[in-house]
Amino acid sequence: MEYVQFHEIDDGRRIAFRYTPGTAPALVFLPGYMSDMAGGKATAGFEKARNEGRACLLLDYSGCGQSSGDFAEGSLSRWRDEVLALIEAQIEGPVILIGSSMGGWLMLLVGLALKERLAGLVGIAAAPDFADWGYADEQKAQLAAGATIYEDNPCGPEPTPTHAHFWQDAQQHLLLGAGIALTCPVRLIHGQRDEDVPWEISLRLCKALRSDDIQVALVKDGDHRLSREQDIALLLRQAWSLFD
Repeated sequence: MEYVQFHEIDDGRRIAFRYTPGTAPALVFLPGYMSDMAGGKATAGFEKARNEGRACLLLDYSGCGQSSGDFAEGSLSRWRDEVLALIEAQIEGPVILIGSSMGGWLMLLVGLALKERLAGLVGIAAAPDFADWGYADEQKAQLAAGATIYEDNPCGPEPTPTHAHFWQDAQQHLLLGAGIALTCPVRLIHGQRDEDVPWEISLRLCKALRSDDIQVALVKDGDHRLSREQDIALLLRQAWSLFD
């Protein structure tokens, strides 16, 4: 296993990452909200890429995993810029972005910034615009007023926070209401038993994207995590189809 390295941002943030060099295009995995690069989907993609001599980059956003920083200071803008800084520092040539949940929103923002370097997108329960459709009006009012809200966390005992800074920044990055100017091949995977991100969001994303090369795979018994062996196998098949 490649050891964890650190990339230092100008303000002193140290972003943890793993990188295996290889043939292009390089895979870049973007975790979900409060997730990190140690998850099963990211690890499986990294190991397959390494075994086949393909370039792959994993990273932890600031305030997550092994990276420095305060999670409360995190935002889509901040994390997008960290991803772009790592890509610039580690990768030459085209990139395929794989985004899980919130990472599926982030991959769109990174992809728009990469422009002609973007070779493909793979969304896993992609959650673009969840700061809009994912909160009740009362919660939005609290966030707009600067409060932090907390919700039950199905993956652990501590509630999941949404900080006002994150939510307010996210309002500048809403994408589903207009066309998304990305024309690369896209593969979207979504479980129809997802209780966090409705599977219809992937259909809305498919419609919003400008690309004509889009495939949406719905897993009827799949949940939000899509971390079962068969789910990961599907993810790898979809991602590797972009190499053909």
